[in-house]
Amino acid sequence: MGNRTSSWALCGAAFIQMVGVGLIVALLPHRVIQLSGSMGGVGFIASAFAVPFVLFQLPAGQLGDRYGYKKFLVAGYFLACLTGLVYFKANQVWGLLAGRALQGVSEVPAWALAPALLSLLFVNTKGEEIGKYNASIHLGLTVGSLLSVWATSRWSGNEAFLLYAASGLAGAILVVLFVKDSAIGGTMPGDTGYGEILRAIREIRRPAVYSGIALYGGSYGAFLTVIPGVLLSQKNFSQSGVAVFFSLFYIAISLAQVIAGRISDQRGPNVTMAAGLLLVAGGIAPFMWLNGKVVYLSLFLASFGLGMFCISAMVLLNEAVPVSLKGAISGVFYLLWGLGFFLVPPVLTKLGAILGYGGVFAFAAVVVLVELFALRIKPADWR
Repeated sequence: MGNRTSSWALCGAAFIQMVGVGLIVALLPHRVIQLSGSMGGVGFIASAFAVPFVLFQLPAGQLGDRYGYKKFLVAGYFLACLTGLVYFKANQVWGLLAGRALQGVSEVPAWALAPALLSLLFVNTKGEEIGKYNASIHLGLTVGSLLSVWATSRWSGNEAFLLYAASGLAGAILVVLFVKDSAIGGTMPGDTGYGEILRAIREIRRPAVYSGIALYGGSYGAFLTVIPGVLLSQKNFSQSGVAVFFSLFYIAISLAQVIAGRISDQRGPNVTMAAGLLLVAGGIAPFMWLNGKVVYLSLFLASFGLGMFCISAMVLLNEAVPVSLKGAISGVFYLLWGLGFFLVPPVLTKLGAILGYGGVFAFAAVVVLVELFALRIKPADWR
């Protein structure tokens, strides 16, 4: 199995599983309401996923660095298959929430360990390869979201969750058959414990990178929660109009990561990080003062900028650590991403109720520009 075959297999497995994820994420709130008869349990859907997803990032990265990544990727996809069966059998809300917690654990390897493996298989083109992989994730989510429309018109029960289980099984088979582990993974000497991770974080000496990743996670969360709510309540968009927005959001991030990953390999991640933040600020600042289809253009530009920043920050962290910490630093990335994802959207919602969303998004654009300025302050020896 060559490196190129491994890359395509990783992308294919991620795409197939994320089709299943996009399908069930759209169906879970409805199913919770069906079983409980109220909105009370819907709010726990995100929390049940978020807690294990965040908590297992560093342990998974550390274990992958020590024992190799492939076995944990296979385990994650098999756990996704089991999760689908838990969803299918669930006839109470707690069963769905238990499945959601398992899903949070199962997705950790796909998000964090696969990029680490690609960075070792493609040392000189890691940005391009990780960008393609992340694009596969978001394209899968796009297809899954569209598939959910068809599924809800055909099925009224838990049948769709079997498709999710099948997507996890298919991902596991692809990884087993066509992905090779890094020759370095699992054979690296020395301590790869939390002390070494903390030392590596301190040695990077760019705290603005970490705040930027948390800001990226918060922005990603806002695009999935706050902005759709604003489109419906403030902009008078229809539900189908919001579905178009989601599709454009995923497509923009996918394209950005492929393009920015290649540029990052050629010119360094700092250039694409800065360009991405400029696009984010330029896209969200005028958002509330625009109407009609031009809103899509504004949000598409901001989404494209988010994708550029994501792949650039991931490559920057990856290049700054030794091979013994590739998985751990990916875990740090998604740990910070997860914290921002679930802290920023509630804050924006509360500020919007107090100040109005026009002021909130203008303020958010200023915060992004401050982050851009902070990133320019870096050690002299950092390229």
